[in-house]
Amino acid sequence: MSIYEKTFTVRWADMDPNVHMRHSAYTDYAAQVRLDFLADQGFTMRRFAELRIGPILFREDTRFLKEIGMSETIRVTAELAGLNADGSRWRILHSIYKADGRLAATVTVDGAWLDLQQRKLTVPPAEIAAAFEHISRHETYVDIVREKKE
Repeated sequence: MSIYEKTFTVRWADMDPNVHMRHSAYTDYAAQVRLDFLADQGFTMRRFAELRIGPILFREDTRFLKEIGMSETIRVTAELAGLNADGSRWRILHSIYKADGRLAATVTVDGAWLDLQQRKLTVPPAEIAAAFEHISRHETYVDIVREKKE
């Protein structure tokens, strides 16, 4: 299975006062790739609304390694770094590469699924859980095991 990826050209709006890409733009590109992956699996925003479910994040960790400047071409990947048995919790690792192939940053997110009516965490329908079969596993992948509350 190939790694899911998208290519972007960095925009003026992505720049900070130091004339390099602002920190929040890294996470914006990562989020776009996650949503594009889900849409490619049939889970558009409209489909999520029909299912009354949506992805949420618990943690977002960005590591900055190389500077990215305006009008640079970047490649952003998405790989599964963790998943629990019922598909209700997941970790995705995004790598952001400069045009010359050097790794510029990583964005790791821990997420789950939210029932949009009850506003509570939920186990996703099987069709959503199955979507994760179509994303490659990062070399650091580990199963997510949740301790049961007593």
